[in-house]
Amino acid sequence: MEKFDNKFMLTIDAKLINEGFIRSMIAAFCVPLNPSISEINDIKTAVSEAVTNCIVHGYAGASGDIDVLVGIRKNVVFIKISDHGIGIENIERARQPFFTTKSKEERSGMGFTLMESFMDTINVYNNKTGGVTVELSKEIKN
Repeated sequence: MEKFDNKFMLTIDAKLINEGFIRSMIAAFCVPLNPSISEINDIKTAVSEAVTNCIVHGYAGASGDIDVLVGIRKNVVFIKISDHGIGIENIERARQPFFTTKSKEERSGMGFTLMESFMDTINVYNNKTGGVTVELSKEIKN
């Protein structure tokens, strides 16, 4: 694990009712960095997309956990969100704008595109033991 000035970890049920809680926890954790409203909204939007992907695609209606790690080093926030679900067959294709496997559920296929536009970095990979991890980072430019 990387060395951080401060960090927290959380494991929570993969339920849509918990998405707002995760988003709010991460936003509150970033407050000591004195982020702008825009920076906080960027983080909250990206986190919302990552968590929703875990729930909707990773578990596809089944139960499971979401693991969250948030670390701060200097003025950069690092966020790691993982599920233990079915994984992504083709990550490169899944990261293309408008690609969705749930078109009948009115999914826009813009989750990864939004994460990329709001964060400085995004890495996505399948876990060796199943599921997907999304790693995000954002420099807070106060």
